[in-house]
Amino acid sequence: MTTETQIVSPNVGNFIDSLREIGYSTEVAVADLIDNSITANSTEIHIYAVTKPILSFAILDNGKGMSETELVEAMRLAGKNQRDVRDKNDLGRFGLGLKTASFSQCKKLTVFTKNKEHISSRQWDLNYIAEKNEWFLITPKKNHNLPLYDALEKLQSGTLVVWEEIDKIPTANLAEMIDKLRKHLSLVFHKFLEGQIPGKKLNILVNSNPIKAFNPFNINHPATQQITSEKINIYGSSVSIQPFILPHHSKISQQEYELYATEEGYVKSQGFYLYRENRIIIYGTWWGLHKAVDAHKLIRVRIEIPNSMDSHWGIDIKKSMARPADVIKSDLRRIINQVIDKGARPFSARGKKIEDKSIIQFWETYPIKDGFRFAINQNHPLYIDLISNLDDYQKEKLKYFLKGLQAYLPLDAIQSKLQTDPHSLQQESALSEDDICKLLIKLKESGLSDEYKQELLKTEIFKNRPEIFNS
Repeated sequence: MTTETQIVSPNVGNFIDSLREIGYSTEVAVADLIDNSITANSTEIHIYAVTKPILSFAILDNGKGMSETELVEAMRLAGKNQRDVRDKNDLGRFGLGLKTASFSQCKKLTVFTKNKEHISSRQWDLNYIAEKNEWFLITPKKNHNLPLYDALEKLQSGTLVVWEEIDKIPTANLAEMIDKLRKHLSLVFHKFLEGQIPGKKLNILVNSNPIKAFNPFNINHPATQQITSEKINIYGSSVSIQPFILPHHSKISQQEYELYATEEGYVKSQGFYLYRENRIIIYGTWWGLHKAVDAHKLIRVRIEIPNSMDSHWGIDIKKSMARPADVIKSDLRRIINQVIDKGARPFSARGKKIEDKSIIQFWETYPIKDGFRFAINQNHPLYIDLISNLDDYQKEKLKYFLKGLQAYLPLDAIQSKLQTDPHSLQQESALSEDDICKLLIKLKESGLSDEYKQELLKTEIFKNRPEIFNS
């Protein structure tokens, strides 16, 4: 029996429109191009982005460049088989990154590459392809008017990628885009920028301004806790896992605290940071294995995997998402359980201070059915002294005032401020040294028994001031 077939070619124009909507942000698209530069053993990458006279973008590296044949293959969509065994330093996967990343931002992609003193060039023009309904690869001529082209000619080898007819980067927001790009690259490629990988020290400059590495674990601060790392074997490959607990805000400056909070904030930045061949793929996620809570906001767990494990970690085309296989999640859950208790200690240790029985505090935790509430400590000596000098009507008014004070304690606002701007909170300023001196004078004028002095010395105000009652 003969099977009847016919060729039904896709409409190239419609296919291109779909290809452009994979979901790249500009910073993720640029990171995909930088992957190619790193694979080509580049040590310096220049990114050029301006709006005048027109919106222009180019990226130049000093890597090994490509031959004519290699360039044509690099411009081919899906030029690599994702199942092929890759070189250890290859940051690619699908053979789509250069094209899909560029198409997501522009309609014309031109690549010039220099290898053995010879410059080769190829170009994809999406409008031309749609018009002809064929994947015609153009060979453009030299163009000294293109950004960074003259710089490429001066290099011994390298590759220049130019985006033209850019329609996904709003001209009015270029400065904002560049700022976001710098922050993204400083994090994603921080190991290369720091020179952590032997022979892979990298400099990235945006409009001639170097990008400084941002290591999300604040490893150089003495208050950062590095929990014992471990290696687990998954599908015959070794995975390295290293938990960190960042310093509590009381241990670092406000500037440093805000820096490591990132624009996402500490709560959203907690969790796993997945590195594939030393570059970050995804960060600030628990993959649904744990709930992001304020008490664990200082926990960050570094995971490092080889490029041979892509399919087991569900890494997408953009290399900005990952979904670990179920067999991997059991180990991740175990590690979460080991680290969350330690990660909560900087907060729980401070929270327990209200239960310190050696100090007579203004507030206490008051148990109620199915929970507790914060309450004014009515055994405080100042409260007892005050209440004893009031008549029944005054006592009743004070009672309801304190009930209202306790009922409407602004817990949500307190928690929000502690999360977003803890260094600005200066609650102690409500009671100045001058206030304490005036209170002491009034207490002495009223007469102080030895027993009352000993009670006052246990309070938060006077606990470290035994000498003031002797003066």
